[in-house]
Amino acid sequence: MRYRDRTDAGRRLASAIEASNLLEDGESPLVLGVPRGGVPVAAEVANRFDAELDVLVAHKLGVPGNPEFAIGAVAEDGSRILDRRIIDRLGISDAYIEEETARQLREVERRARFLRRGRDPISIDGRTCIVVDDGVATGSTLEASLRLVSNGGASRVIAAIPVGPPETIERLAGIVDAVVCPVRPRMFYAVGAWYEDFTQVSDETVTRLLAAASSR
Repeated sequence: MRYRDRTDAGRRLASAIEASNLLEDGESPLVLGVPRGGVPVAAEVANRFDAELDVLVAHKLGVPGNPEFAIGAVAEDGSRILDRRIIDRLGISDAYIEEETARQLREVERRARFLRRGRDPISIDGRTCIVVDDGVATGSTLEASLRLVSNGGASRVIAAIPVGPPETIERLAGIVDAVVCPVRPRMFYAVGAWYEDFTQVSDETVTRLLAAASSR
């Protein structure tokens, strides 16, 4: 099964969440989209459940000289997770970790303010949070984001992803309360291969969707 686009993926994902009976009658979860590609998907999920919509902005913390190799992540509220096994194995200093955290936190805060157009973030404290992306491959960045939400006071965390390889989905299932993923191909290749239209999502689209949800 391939999705026509992210709107189609969001509608099918919402149906899968509904069929899973994870939400109680009348429960209004907080839907968190991972920018940018996850936000159009998340908007459809939020529409289905008449739920609030926000973005989940977090950045990975990279190793010296290789920013794509993550040793942890930081969210806009300053919460942080670290992979101490990798840090100890590579001998990364505490001074570097603090410097990298401060640098990435500044960028996360700037990015979040820009996408929300100055609106305050919606509190996750005590909420059922549905974290939505447009797909997942290795899942390392999404895993860090999910851990940050779990550690940030959410009562339940549900990861909702249109497509991802079985081994990644199984790993994510071990760190959240539930994972909803309708398409789990063993021959995965890449997220974009499971969409007919996987056009890059613009910042303008994200801000428009957030503004529409806020006004609703």
